[in-house]
Amino acid sequence: MTQSHDWIRSLPKAELHLHLEGTLEPEMVFGLAARNGVALPYASVEQLRAAYRFTQLDDFLAVYYQGMSVLLTERDFHELTLAYMRRAAADGVRHAEVFFDPQAHLRRGVPMQVVMRGIGAALREAQRVLGISSCLILCFLRDLPESDALETLRLAEPYLDEITAVGLDSAELQHPPAKFERVFAAARARGLRLVAHAGEEGPPAYVREALDLLCIDRLDHGNRAMEDPELVERLRATGMTLTVCPLSNLRLGGVPHMASHPLRRMLEAGLRVTVNSDDPAYFGGYVHENFVQAVEHLALAPAQVVALARNSFEGSFLPQHQIDAHLLDVDRAAIAAGLPP
Repeated sequence: MTQSHDWIRSLPKAELHLHLEGTLEPEMVFGLAARNGVALPYASVEQLRAAYRFTQLDDFLAVYYQGMSVLLTERDFHELTLAYMRRAAADGVRHAEVFFDPQAHLRRGVPMQVVMRGIGAALREAQRVLGISSCLILCFLRDLPESDALETLRLAEPYLDEITAVGLDSAELQHPPAKFERVFAAARARGLRLVAHAGEEGPPAYVREALDLLCIDRLDHGNRAMEDPELVERLRATGMTLTVCPLSNLRLGGVPHMASHPLRRMLEAGLRVTVNSDDPAYFGGYVHENFVQAVEHLALAPAQVVALARNSFEGSFLPQHQIDAHLLDVDRAAIAAGLPP
């Protein structure tokens, strides 16, 4: 094997933690703003890109919600989604399970129908043209009341055949999972899968609430679970998938430097951990760059990288026969890269 990381790019993988609105690159922001007549408080792409430098979640969210003000039409959502899927394909992603935040658009007067039609058309096109399958995950904003989430779920009823799961995102502190127990139960009753951000900023207790009260199928982030050995063992014993986002954790101050990231310790503890890009336009790298930074700073062995790729499919919401086919492709790619089977 060479010193190049090209083999990592060619390794088939799934991305399980990706916010579509977080793929809004500054160039696209300016292009959509010009097309839609939206005034921006930035004079140039460079000035906006400079605003993408932040050190905590609240500062990021302010820029994040400001940026999405340019998303107004089906065409906008279609272009945003397809741009991400093209980048994902170039990084070896074969399946993407993507989050979107309808409340953030509804509050701006953008109807659910506009959001769903634009994203849905792009995902179908990506499957047809790029060969990437996908699942769509409707996320609730945890800084809004649960009643708002319940209304959003009601508005999504006509589109539930296009939505695989619901999730929980935005500012974590002071908004524990328990706040959303009813809406998650309602989603479960509708046959949807359940995921939630927990243990990014919030304490290990938030992870427990997500497990016990929301009954999640997958844990987004989960870093701070590592502070509780009993919780780590529970996650290991149940085979819970964790969707970890290294560059996001670095940029938002979750870790002081990449070398201190818990990803390697998670692997060594036997957790089903995966690597994802979260909001890559804002955090400095799509999924390949997250893999590369983890390998370089955490000294991950090639076998651990392959395990991360396998975990991404095993933790997906794909049917088992499709998971098995992807796992075979991962093993073939590893052998082609000169790694032992």
